[in-house]
Amino acid sequence: MLLTWIAQVADEALVLKPTDRRAEWDTNTWWLGAEDEDRQALSVPEVVSAFERTAEGIRLRIREMGFAGVATFYVWHDEQAGQLRCSTGSVAADELPFGSDYVPCGDLGAVIEGFLGDREPGVVAWSDLAEVCDRSEQTGPEPKAAPLLVWVRGVGPVSH
Repeated sequence: MLLTWIAQVADEALVLKPTDRRAEWDTNTWWLGAEDEDRQALSVPEVVSAFERTAEGIRLRIREMGFAGVATFYVWHDEQAGQLRCSTGSVAADELPFGSDYVPCGDLGAVIEGFLGDREPGVVAWSDLAEVCDRSEQTGPEPKAAPLLVWVRGVGPVSH
């Protein structure tokens, strides 16, 4: 099912409006989950190939639209939700609309590996919660969370 959903993203509505990033986000962002059976049956290369085909399909659609600017297709693993998420925006890879630190990367396998290996999606271990509580009682600066790993692929005619 996951591979079908990834393929369908290439054919969904697509908005590229540099003056309205909210419309882009609302239209071009997808949340993809997987059942345990999918997680166990799928391989990292299968899922990577599906996303690469989707990115190519989006690139071709953007060309047909006549869009002349920068466009990026990107994928990340939302660990809290237990989902893969993907989006397309009229932004460069280093300007993606995340509210936290992220690292653009060319290795989608690392993102997919984390997703497929997540055996309890959306579940935070009690020990992890206790660790956060302990940190709130300490003095000094709070430790920074690791930046989000985001696979990026330029899909517009202009790249940065």
